[in-house]
Amino acid sequence: MRIDIITVLPELMRSPFEASILKRAIEADLVSVHFHNLRDYASGGYKAIDDTQYGGGAGMVMMIEPIDKCISKLQSERSYDDIIYMTPDGERLTQSIANQVSLKENIIILCGHYKGVDQRVRDKFVTREISIGDYVLSGGELGAAVLCDAVIRLIPGVLGNETSALTDSFQDGLLAPPIYTKPREYDGMKVPEVLFSGNFPEIEKWREAEAYKRTKARRPDLLDD
Repeated sequence: MRIDIITVLPELMRSPFEASILKRAIEADLVSVHFHNLRDYASGGYKAIDDTQYGGGAGMVMMIEPIDKCISKLQSERSYDDIIYMTPDGERLTQSIANQVSLKENIIILCGHYKGVDQRVRDKFVTREISIGDYVLSGGELGAAVLCDAVIRLIPGVLGNETSALTDSFQDGLLAPPIYTKPREYDGMKVPEVLFSGNFPEIEKWREAEAYKRTKARRPDLLDD
């Protein structure tokens, strides 16, 4: 999988990909991530990528020209399955969306800034708009990093245990059940006996029941879905 990230702040984007699972995935050539500084595609001595909005109003708007130049250059080199724009008014990121994106071969992620991008960018290029929550950040970079983490860990071979991602919260529409490790008893708190039974059908039945119970208590909206 190849991910191209268009950003005003490439230095902010790099650090999440230089440690842990994302770093190992890149080093194993399971995914390649490339950062593109939008100012490299801007015209004029000031390399401006934003301007005031027509009709008045507070806040600057990212101009279409540098974005067009960057995306067009990338598209001249390869085809892309999706061009994703990170924006607060996009569809909220879910595990299902992460699953869908993980199946793509090449994607572009455009990070918004200021008041956002000229609407013509969205009309001409963007195929999907994603938000990581109902709040506003200073830019789309952190949202892009969250999306990449959620997607890359699903690529076969990235996680040490192939089944690990399949048992995460939300994969089956439920939150994950409680999990335990050594010691068996700590400060009077005991691990449920069923986990030592060796009866794996019974253990799975217990986990399913606990997952349902936890979801009902904490996220009943998931059961409605």
